[in-house]
Amino acid sequence: MTAPDATAPLVTIDGPVATVRLNRPAVHNRLEPADVVFLRRTLAELNDNAAVRVLVLTGTGKSFCSGFDLNALGGGTRDPLVDFQALADEVETARPVTIARLNGPVYGGATDLALACDFRIGVDTARMFMPAAKFGLQYYPHGLRRWVTRLGLAASKSLFLTGRTIEAVEMLRIGFLDEVVPAAGLDGAVAHLVGQLGAMAPKVLEGTKRVLNDVARQQFDDAVARTLHKQSLASRDMREALAARAEGRAPVFTGE
Repeated sequence: MTAPDATAPLVTIDGPVATVRLNRPAVHNRLEPADVVFLRRTLAELNDNAAVRVLVLTGTGKSFCSGFDLNALGGGTRDPLVDFQALADEVETARPVTIARLNGPVYGGATDLALACDFRIGVDTARMFMPAAKFGLQYYPHGLRRWVTRLGLAASKSLFLTGRTIEAVEMLRIGFLDEVVPAAGLDGAVAHLVGQLGAMAPKVLEGTKRVLNDVARQQFDDAVARTLHKQSLASRDMREALAARAEGRAPVFTGE
């Protein structure tokens, strides 16, 4: 793909799965300010599309993403990373279950987009680094919170304060990746996870994800958690699951 072929992210929907593919491979799928606006709008549309249950975020070419365009920083009256932080937060709280399909290296702010996803599956040639301190950039606060709650304080300090690069094996060890596979097996691994998610009751997936994220952000709301629990007990999907178990078949969930 040549530079003129670079575009805003590409969006496809196949049944219950939406795929968002970053599409600027010549610059390692770097995100321009306009791309951030596009992604936020797309995410809002997918949240409103009840038929979409899983969102896969990936990249074109050899890299997943090299983060936000640093050339857009400074010189203005408004911090452009306000929108980028909002995008990462919106990925974290998205209604569909999110999977980062890491087809290659992930750098800078893209590491936060990946951490905001519910799952991360990467190729065995993936690597990552966080260069913010090298560029004199104090990272935005919600990203720091996400790093510490996902990876722990020690790993966050090690990567933020040194800017060192780590490979896929260490990414797996510290919990950045949930699974490492050869490039030829990436689509199969993602499809397997999508299949596992598709076998679950959709409303319970959404509700459980919401409460777990609230716990991680120290925003746990007992009333909300109890309400979601009671709703599941009275749901058609739970009745269907019990009936399917008794009849020795797979349940057919409707989200009701």
